[in-house]
Amino acid sequence: MKLTVDVKHKTYDIILERGCLKTLDTYIDTTKRYFILTDTNIPQSLIDEVVAQCPNSTVYKVAPGEQSKSIQTFEDVCQACLDFHMSRKDTLIALGGGVIGDLGGFVAASYMRGIPFISIPTTTLSQIDSSIGGKTAINLGKVKNIIGSFYHPDLVLIDFDTLATLPKRHIQSGLVEALKAGLIHDKSIYEIFKQDDYEDHLDEIVYKALCMKKWVVEEDEKEVGLRKTLNFGHSIGHGIEAYYNLETYYHGECVGMGMLYFLDDDEVKKEVIKILEKMGLPTHADLDIDKVFDYITMDKKAHADTISIVKVREPGKSYIEEMSLSEVKAILERNPL
Repeated sequence: MKLTVDVKHKTYDIILERGCLKTLDTYIDTTKRYFILTDTNIPQSLIDEVVAQCPNSTVYKVAPGEQSKSIQTFEDVCQACLDFHMSRKDTLIALGGGVIGDLGGFVAASYMRGIPFISIPTTTLSQIDSSIGGKTAINLGKVKNIIGSFYHPDLVLIDFDTLATLPKRHIQSGLVEALKAGLIHDKSIYEIFKQDDYEDHLDEIVYKALCMKKWVVEEDEKEVGLRKTLNFGHSIGHGIEAYYNLETYYHGECVGMGMLYFLDDDEVKKEVIKILEKMGLPTHADLDIDKVFDYITMDKKAHADTISIVKVREPGKSYIEEMSLSEVKAILERNPL
């Protein structure tokens, strides 16, 4: 399968095919030089497969997890690019999950004011959501994605076979972004999650979620309106992540909990809780509301004393409401997880 993202200044393909990494050399110019950014959790066999098809390449590994989306790691990677004598004719390959995609994309956007990059997402989270759309970023302390830019890849290769080595919890956490996609814009995705055999439809889920995001990004590349709906569950979710030092819970788990605050219909909320529980994901956490709220006020979607909040009336229908920060805090206090 292939999707093509067409935004104002860029058009690029997303290839979705099991085993496509084995034929990577049919999609790239093997005579070029490649800087392969990955992390120490990526199986060496997968790295070797990419390197074998990129003879003029180097591999740079960072530690796994959110801690690598830091200014220090960003500097280290840029220095490694410089040591490799990267030029604007060379290409960065981001091989890994969402952290690698965000970090690699931001390095590509910044180094020499922009070099080509290819995204090879290897997790459900990155395949479903973060590999396309052009958002690249690093964190500042515990505040997620506060430093970044819009910078699109030149190619995205999604090989579903790369998911085989992931722990179940990691897979389920990433699938929350697809559940979110179903809740905000595509009810047919949501209906798949209601089935007991939803895991048997992984390829379809990823494809549908990407189709939804492609449409949103093409309509609103820089997030001035429609694209804000993709943030459903993220404002409070990021607050929970920060409260737990970006360690205890995965991103998708926090987004799942964050969504529960802004489902307008009680029956839908009960249904979503049931789905999350079926997926083995948390639906509550011990929180210090004041501390979580402090992190929410630093969210990039906050403006002075208001914040853009995405709400869902029913599966497939979402809307944006500007809420005062005091209203958001009241909701947190009124509806503890």
